[in-house]
Amino acid sequence: MSIRDWPIKRKLTAILLLISGLVLVLTSVAFVTYEVVTFRQTIQTHLATRSRILAANSTAALAFANEADATEILAALRYDPHTVAGALYDRNGRVLATYPARAAADLIPGAPEPDGYRFEGGRLVAFTPVAQGANQRLGTLYIASDTKAVSDAIRLSGIIAIVVLAIALLAAYALAAALQGRISAPILALAETATAASTRQDYSLRAPKFGEDELGTLTDAFNQMLGRIEDQKQELQQHATRLEQRVADRTKELEHRNEALRRNAAELLAANNELDAFAYSVSHDLRAPLRSIDGFSQVLLEDYATQLGDGGRDSLQRVRAASQRMATLIDDLLKLARVTRAEMRTEPVDLSAMARDIVVDIQRAAPDRPVEFAITPGLEAQGDSRLLRVVLDNLLRNGWKYSSKRPQARVEFNALEENGERVFVVKDNGAGFDMRYADKLFGVFQRLHSAAEFEGTGVGLATVRRIIDRHGGRIWAEGVVDQGATFYFTL
Repeated sequence: MSIRDWPIKRKLTAILLLISGLVLVLTSVAFVTYEVVTFRQTIQTHLATRSRILAANSTAALAFANEADATEILAALRYDPHTVAGALYDRNGRVLATYPARAAADLIPGAPEPDGYRFEGGRLVAFTPVAQGANQRLGTLYIASDTKAVSDAIRLSGIIAIVVLAIALLAAYALAAALQGRISAPILALAETATAASTRQDYSLRAPKFGEDELGTLTDAFNQMLGRIEDQKQELQQHATRLEQRVADRTKELEHRNEALRRNAAELLAANNELDAFAYSVSHDLRAPLRSIDGFSQVLLEDYATQLGDGGRDSLQRVRAASQRMATLIDDLLKLARVTRAEMRTEPVDLSAMARDIVVDIQRAAPDRPVEFAITPGLEAQGDSRLLRVVLDNLLRNGWKYSSKRPQARVEFNALEENGERVFVVKDNGAGFDMRYADKLFGVFQRLHSAAEFEGTGVGLATVRRIIDRHGGRIWAEGVVDQGATFYFTL
């Protein structure tokens, strides 16, 4: 478990111990350092005092170069257990006497060094001048003392510091354990109240307040928040009750509407059956008389043309044209009915290839009429291929028909991107139309040009619009009189 996951009690105790321990360690380090520095200065002062006393007692021995007296004087160093070695040098730097009498060569320097006191190689050494009077220097006194006293002082100070640190930390831990509750208790109470309110969804709970400090302010704010949540919960319950009632009312209303829709569906089914019967009647019962009218009119024109005269022949021609127009109109109506009721089969469709096939059929029917068709390759869509062929056939044939009076007729089929949506475009440079009447383009039997100008029944664009609607798309047109028309559609 990481430190951040510790309980608040343990964190507070750890913080107090860490701060106390850090302060105690720094204090102990300062204490030990002070003791060491002070003790070094003390032993250095003691050695300096002994050196001056021995130097004062050694003047006669050095003045008369009395080696026996010098040895006896240095022998007094045996009463100091920390003295390692000593020596007297004459004014020429020659060793006159040593302590111990036969000291090892590494204990006694070969020649005196500069006067003074210093720590060298774990020892405190002193070089003190021996003089008679103010100016006459007779030689040099050398004394070396070990630093065991310093080590003992450091060890003792360290033990004292460790003992004090341990006792102080124990006392700090006891105080921290006793006092941290004053800080952690309000926080733990807040945490327990929050957990209980969240677990039981009981927002009537309140956290106890322990004082007027920042934690007391936090407790007041937390209790106020619980109060607001409780009020909002009650409001939500009231809203939920009202909403349940509205849902129940709306459900009853929807049930009534569904029942009405079922009745309407039954009525529509009956109407569709009647339309099917009507379409069958139109297809079989009306076509036969029209064929008879057209056929007998043609017989009269062929067998009795000379007897009818010009007026009679013209009247029969009008009769034949009207019957043929009515037959075409019946075919278009039946086609419109089939488009509305045909079952959709969605599949990938290559609109460019489909448009090229339609253009081939158009050009085969009128090979003498030059019309430029521009089909953009690679135009594909998802839809019913049979119905989409009807759309392209109507639009391309309209472009071909209404550009018939142009010396350089041109019909284009391409696509563009508009607001992230693909829009297919069929454009011609033909007769165009007045945009004031654009809303009539896709109505049944609505024509913006007379039959004398351009043949047609006014059903083709209505069929196109119904197919586009069944594909969930849109169709619209733009045009200018004598400057062509552009039809846009999406799928």
